[in-house]
Amino acid sequence: MKIAVPVDENNIETGVCISFGRAPYFLVYDTETKGAEFIENTAAQSPGGAGIKAAQMIVNSKAEVLLTPRCGQNAADVIKAGNIKMFKTADGSAIDNINAYVDGKLSELGEIHPGFHGH
Repeated sequence: MKIAVPVDENNIETGVCISFGRAPYFLVYDTETKGAEFIENTAAQSPGGAGIKAAQMIVNSKAEVLLTPRCGQNAADVIKAGNIKMFKTADGSAIDNINAYVDGKLSELGEIHPGFHGH
């Protein structure tokens, strides 16, 4: 299974980025191979629509799960259309959150915010 996480640096021990659409990188972790791939978020510098573009990158990565602290409505719509489940991250590094998800310790991300359009 592939798990995507917005991260601050291209390092598995880095923290989870608080902003999904403007995260510098996305970590895509394969639980079967234990392989980690880092995707530069080219949408981060977009003047608008960063969340939607970032969400499409996650869909294109073939991730089945997204671990994120929060997500805007437009991005969530793209993620859901891609049949990707979203879970809320906890404190700790990206790998800590991946392990917590695998252990069944993270809850589904239920609260979707309207987005930060133009901010």
